[in-house]
Amino acid sequence: MSVNLQKKKIIIEKIKKISKKSLSAVVANSNQISVNKINILRKKARKNRVKINVVKNTLLKKAIQNTPFDCLKKTLHKFTLIAHSIDHPGSAAKLLYLFSKKNKTFKIKGAAFEGKFIDPKNIEKLALIPTYKESIQKLMFTLKEAAIGKFVRILRAIKIKKDKN
Repeated sequence: MSVNLQKKKIIIEKIKKISKKSLSAVVANSNQISVNKINILRKKARKNRVKINVVKNTLLKKAIQNTPFDCLKKTLHKFTLIAHSIDHPGSAAKLLYLFSKKNKTFKIKGAAFEGKFIDPKNIEKLALIPTYKESIQKLMFTLKEAAIGKFVRILRAIKIKKDKN
């Protein structure tokens, strides 16, 4: 079913609007992935504040023109799924990276972060950036371990001192 000119303009504006408030974007080839799996991916995306769109390449090229994701144009061929991270730069990358590990026919084409293209081989680096919540949890764990370690050293010093007396 073809899309009329007015609907195409709406699609372009919608993606342009999302691109302006996004921190990063990841493009992938969603060919040979069932609709059910894409729907599961979309559900997970909503939970992580990631916007996913499957768009014709010509429309997507126009939508990302003059945005930080302009560098993705060279990857736009065949079927394209684009995922925008809204809250955390690595959330879309992590979501698609984990999805690609379970679905071998799902291929990540690249990503854009701060106006720079990220090769699919390096997508894991973007995917593994800890979120704010994960960073706080790691900090709290480190502080807890440091406090417990200090407490244990104090108890040990007291025991050593008592043993000498």
